[in-house]
Amino acid sequence: MHYSSCPLCGSTRVGEVLKVKDHTVSGEYFPVWHCSDCTVRFTQDVPDEAGIGRYYQSSGYISHSDTEKGLVNWLYHRVRQFTLGNKRRLVQRHTGLAGGCLLDVGCGTGAFAHTMVKAGWSVTGLEPDAAARAKATALYGFRPQEAGVLFSLVPGSYDVITLWHVMEHVHQQEAYVRRLYELLAPGGKLIIAVPNYTAADAGYYKESWAAYDVPRHLFHYSPVAMTRLVQKAGFSDPVLRPMWFDSFYIAMLSEKYRHGRGNLIRAVWNGFRSNLVALGNKGRCSSVIYVFGKDRRKTSN
Repeated sequence: MHYSSCPLCGSTRVGEVLKVKDHTVSGEYFPVWHCSDCTVRFTQDVPDEAGIGRYYQSSGYISHSDTEKGLVNWLYHRVRQFTLGNKRRLVQRHTGLAGGCLLDVGCGTGAFAHTMVKAGWSVTGLEPDAAARAKATALYGFRPQEAGVLFSLVPGSYDVITLWHVMEHVHQQEAYVRRLYELLAPGGKLIIAVPNYTAADAGYYKESWAAYDVPRHLFHYSPVAMTRLVQKAGFSDPVLRPMWFDSFYIAMLSEKYRHGRGNLIRAVWNGFRSNLVALGNKGRCSSVIYVFGKDRRKTSN
């Protein structure tokens, strides 16, 4: 798939800014282009939806394998229990609900869905990878459905929809967001977490920044780009929340990508410096959570 104009806003003011290597599966290089109008970045020459599956087939791809192999993944799991609690509290705070109906899109191996079920929520999980679905069932007894079910769910059924590092993987961005709007009940919340290429750590690591993760990450967002995309469907202005731990996790991977081996001290320092920049502006955090609302008076866009 090669774009001659911006796939989000249609602008022709686009051009290559980086060439990034797929460090996880193929070793191939993919160009990343930038739109000067809406500020989104996008990966060029990616496979279509039918062909991209092979780029996810790696035992090191943590959201599907749940692996603890290697220092970075081991640390990820140690921090995850804390961050899962933070996500639960964020959902409850922004919805004002102790329980309700939640749709977790791209639920992976089911850790967040399980957390919310234990907290009393009714959770529907969608996951395109069959191995990840099986892992969710084996680990938690939770049974995610295939991703295509999204378009057969009942509109207005969910109090909250969550996408934790999922939106960057979606080919048809606008159609997807419109469908999420339809599925939310009036007054519901859409919570999207994505990497942020305007973060200081992204500027430092450049083409070695692990959160580009080509070609699996099709789109790379600034807060401006994400807000413009989602508001097209009718959502409110977002509330931005930081994901402070992501800068350290991404820096640890980026050190390995840049130098061929990890350097924990340097990664922690670069993650810390990135978070310092973001203290005064959450929109500079390495990964950002966006909380969008659907107007209570509206039932469809």
